[in-house]
Amino acid sequence: MISSGQRPLLFLDVDGPLIPFGAEPWHYPTYPAGPGPRGAGTPGADANPLLERINPAHGPRLAALPCEVVWATTWMDDANDCIAPRIGLPRLAVVAWPEPSATDDQDERDGLHWKTRALVDWAAGRPFAWVDDEIRDTDRAWVAAHHPGAALLHRVDPRRGLTDGDYAALDAWLRQLS
Repeated sequence: MISSGQRPLLFLDVDGPLIPFGAEPWHYPTYPAGPGPRGAGTPGADANPLLERINPAHGPRLAALPCEVVWATTWMDDANDCIAPRIGLPRLAVVAWPEPSATDDQDERDGLHWKTRALVDWAAGRPFAWVDDEIRDTDRAWVAAHHPGAALLHRVDPRRGLTDGDYAALDAWLRQLS
């Protein structure tokens, strides 16, 4: 059983899970930032037109999951400035990516995603779910061999982003931990 101080982590990528891409542009609904907390005065709120693809319903759905959400994206802290206010989330912790190394070059040749080692290190044994559109079986096998806690590596279809089915799978997995 996990105490409230040890809530599982949910490492969240942005491009793919929150900002769908890869289909024809007219396929995606848009959600312009309106007045108030999701739009007015948000630094960079209008800087990237793809931000309009982020469904504001993601914020409450992510907040309702029994976990600590952490940005695991190349957006870094820009996710807190541009995305969190848009969907009604507070500032979240952000994974700081290490500088590329020779190990990363070998990992790439072996098919391991460049985020995998850093996420396992950041989790430090805590249970975690990782939501990304680039997760592969190689990542799952590596995490299973190197992470002592429970882990769910959940791949999202980047053309659709997070769906009801993805939220149901995450919620079920997170709730079975407690």
